[in-house]
Amino acid sequence: MKVLLVSWEYPPVVVGGLGRHVHHLALELTAQGHEVVVLSRQPTGSDALGYPTSDTVVDGVRVLAAAEDPLHLDFGTDMLPWVLSMGHSMLRAGLRLTGLGAAGRELDPAPRVHRPWVPDVVHAHDWLAAHAAVGLAETFDAPLVATIHATEAGRHSGWVSGPVNRQVHSCEWWLANEADAVITCSRSMQDEVNRLFGPGLAQLHTIANGIDTSAWPYLDRAGDDRGSTEPARRPPRLLYVGRLEYEKGVQDAIAALARVRRSHPGTTLTVAGDGTQAAWLRAVAREHRVLRAVEFVGALDHDALVRRMHGADALVIPSRYEPFGIVALEGAATGIPLVASTAGGLADFVRSGETGASVAPADVTALTSAIRSVLDDPQRARRLARAARTEVELLTWHAVAAETAQVYLSAKRRPRNPLGRTVIVERPLPERDPTNPLD
Repeated sequence: MKVLLVSWEYPPVVVGGLGRHVHHLALELTAQGHEVVVLSRQPTGSDALGYPTSDTVVDGVRVLAAAEDPLHLDFGTDMLPWVLSMGHSMLRAGLRLTGLGAAGRELDPAPRVHRPWVPDVVHAHDWLAAHAAVGLAETFDAPLVATIHATEAGRHSGWVSGPVNRQVHSCEWWLANEADAVITCSRSMQDEVNRLFGPGLAQLHTIANGIDTSAWPYLDRAGDDRGSTEPARRPPRLLYVGRLEYEKGVQDAIAALARVRRSHPGTTLTVAGDGTQAAWLRAVAREHRVLRAVEFVGALDHDALVRRMHGADALVIPSRYEPFGIVALEGAATGIPLVASTAGGLADFVRSGETGASVAPADVTALTSAIRSVLDDPQRARRLARAARTEVELLTWHAVAAETAQVYLSAKRRPRNPLGRTVIVERPLPERDPTNPLD
């Protein structure tokens, strides 16, 4: 198949995990014989003079990177106008695939390297790609597949009360309802998307994120195979990896640390990552009188992150909201014991007594007990870590790409009907009752 992936980030422009996801998917789809074109953008803050729209082939993937329009827009303060401008520039760049503009004129007078190309399917990744993807799917009369990686309501505990929140939510709703197939990364995300954006959505598919385990070398935890549970001589080391945002629950890990140190003196927590709540989290650590026991190291490069995982006693993932939780897979690949909340997709992978220790989100008491259980019984923690490593080896990008290709094959372009504006519920949605089949 000819596959057009539309994403607002793709290497070398990487903002978070979405860019790496699309990169791995593109490489593996190409390896499986599909023709893949990625439509993305040039770096934020650049312009067409220094960074013109480029059309290159990297590792067998054709990459169109749209130049930014010369508008004085800042993503942080003008997010929606910035996204609309980006969508416009990406849409124009995408039309280059045919070699012709809407009026039949050559878009680029320079000699063309690639033959005209029309996709069999357009695959949008998250709401920021919606305008370009919807427009191109309509232009090419190709099925539109949308992967919803997270939702605005989910990120804000169900609230979409601010004007920007409502704008983002409505764009997510529009993309989901325009799509001919919708992909989510976990069962909880599928349920969330259906409740937020349904009814009337096209078929929903759950495809877990993949991981290249070769990039995350496994270290079997040192210990006494006879089952000794003697504590390590050095103080325990806990590790958090991820963005420093409220929904990631780092504040709960800090609160739990204060309690853990009462039974395990000297325990430390390393916080690896950046985000808008960094200063607030330092204040939280000061409130709990553990500021000196919490090391904020910022975003680490890959090798440094692997070393931290190899050197820590537990990876703490206390998310209050988590569509999938790729860091759990990365940690499992390295062999570090996992202590995670049951938020979102984390519950699918980190299961108490099987692949780690899991607790309800925002439950500091349970999180404290789970951390203590890992520190008090290192041999059991080691067995759970081995089981997690075995399970993560099945989540390959080859499998993800093969499942995604099946979604492409099954997606058919539906008849288009005009969409009215969605009614936005500004308060949190009630939790689904799993015992009620009608809920």
